[in-house]
Amino acid sequence: MSLELIDIALAERHDHPRLENRVTGKVRAVLTEIIDGQEQRHELIIPAWVQREDGMDDGDVDLALMVKAAKIVGRLKSRLSDTPST
Repeated sequence: MSLELIDIALAERHDHPRLENRVTGKVRAVLTEIIDGQEQRHELIIPAWVQREDGMDDGDVDLALMVKAAKIVGRLKSRLSDTPST
Protein backbone atom coordinates (compact mmCIF):
# COMPACT_ATOMS: atom_id res chain seq x y z
CA MET A 1 0.00 0.00 0.00
CA SER A 2 1.39 3.36 -0.94
CA LEU A 3 -0.61 6.08 0.75
CA GLU A 4 0.98 9.50 0.27
CA LEU A 5 -0.02 12.70 2.05
CA ILE A 6 -0.25 15.34 -0.68
CA ASP A 7 -2.05 18.20 1.07
CA ILE A 8 -2.88 19.27 4.59
CA ALA A 9 -4.76 22.38 5.69
CA LEU A 10 -6.56 23.65 8.75
CA ALA A 11 -10.32 23.44 8.21
CA GLU A 12 -11.43 25.00 11.51
CA ARG A 13 -10.24 25.76 15.01
CA HIS A 14 -11.78 26.89 18.29
CA ASP A 15 -10.72 27.60 21.83
CA HIS A 16 -11.86 24.75 24.06
CA PRO A 17 -15.02 25.82 25.96
CA ARG A 18 -13.75 24.61 29.37
CA LEU A 19 -10.02 23.86 29.26
CA GLU A 20 -7.82 26.93 29.47
CA ASN A 21 -5.25 27.33 26.66
CA ARG A 22 -6.58 24.23 24.84
CA VAL A 23 -7.32 24.73 21.14
CA THR A 24 -9.28 22.15 19.18
CA GLY A 25 -9.56 21.96 15.44
CA LYS A 26 -10.22 19.92 12.35
CA VAL A 27 -7.53 19.40 9.76
CA ARG A 28 -8.23 18.40 6.16
CA ALA A 29 -5.71 15.88 4.80
CA VAL A 30 -5.63 14.64 1.22
CA LEU A 31 -3.95 11.31 0.55
CA THR A 32 -3.39 9.42 -2.67
CA GLU A 33 -2.79 5.76 -3.37
CA ILE A 34 -2.45 3.68 -6.50
CA ILE A 35 -5.05 0.91 -6.86
CA ASP A 36 -4.88 -1.25 -10.00
CA GLY A 37 -2.80 1.42 -11.73
CA GLN A 38 -5.30 4.18 -10.98
CA GLU A 39 -4.64 7.04 -8.60
CA GLN A 40 -7.28 7.29 -5.88
CA ARG A 41 -7.63 10.38 -3.68
CA HIS A 42 -8.89 10.23 -0.14
CA GLU A 43 -9.95 13.33 1.76
CA LEU A 44 -9.93 12.98 5.55
CA ILE A 45 -11.04 15.36 8.28
CA ILE A 46 -8.89 14.76 11.34
CA PRO A 47 -9.82 16.18 14.74
CA ALA A 48 -6.82 17.45 16.71
CA TRP A 49 -6.02 19.54 19.76
CA VAL A 50 -3.01 21.41 21.09
CA GLN A 51 -2.14 23.17 24.30
CA ARG A 52 -1.36 26.84 23.64
CA GLU A 53 1.92 27.81 25.27
CA ASP A 54 3.28 31.26 26.16
CA GLY A 55 4.51 33.08 23.08
CA MET A 56 2.45 31.08 20.57
CA ASP A 57 0.63 33.24 18.05
CA ASP A 58 -2.27 32.10 15.86
CA GLY A 59 0.09 30.88 13.13
CA ASP A 60 1.97 28.73 15.63
CA VAL A 61 -1.28 27.18 16.84
CA ASP A 62 -2.43 26.48 13.27
CA LEU A 63 0.90 24.84 12.46
CA ALA A 64 0.83 22.78 15.67
CA LEU A 65 -2.65 21.45 14.79
CA MET A 66 -1.50 20.48 11.29
CA VAL A 67 1.66 18.81 12.62
CA LYS A 68 -0.42 16.81 15.10
CA ALA A 69 -2.78 15.71 12.31
CA ALA A 70 0.20 14.78 10.09
CA LYS A 71 1.52 12.56 12.91
CA ILE A 72 -1.91 10.87 13.12
CA VAL A 73 -1.79 10.23 9.36
CA GLY A 74 1.74 8.84 9.77
CA ARG A 75 0.55 6.39 12.42
CA LEU A 76 -2.35 5.37 10.18
CA LYS A 77 -0.01 4.75 7.24
CA SER A 78 2.31 2.72 9.46
CA ARG A 79 -0.48 0.53 10.79
CA LEU A 80 -1.95 -0.01 7.34
CA SER A 81 1.44 -0.99 5.91
CA ASP A 82 1.74 -3.67 8.63
CA THR A 83 -1.65 -5.13 7.68
CA PRO A 84 -1.69 -7.81 4.94
CA SER A 85 -3.64 -6.78 1.81
CA THR A 86 -6.84 -8.62 0.98
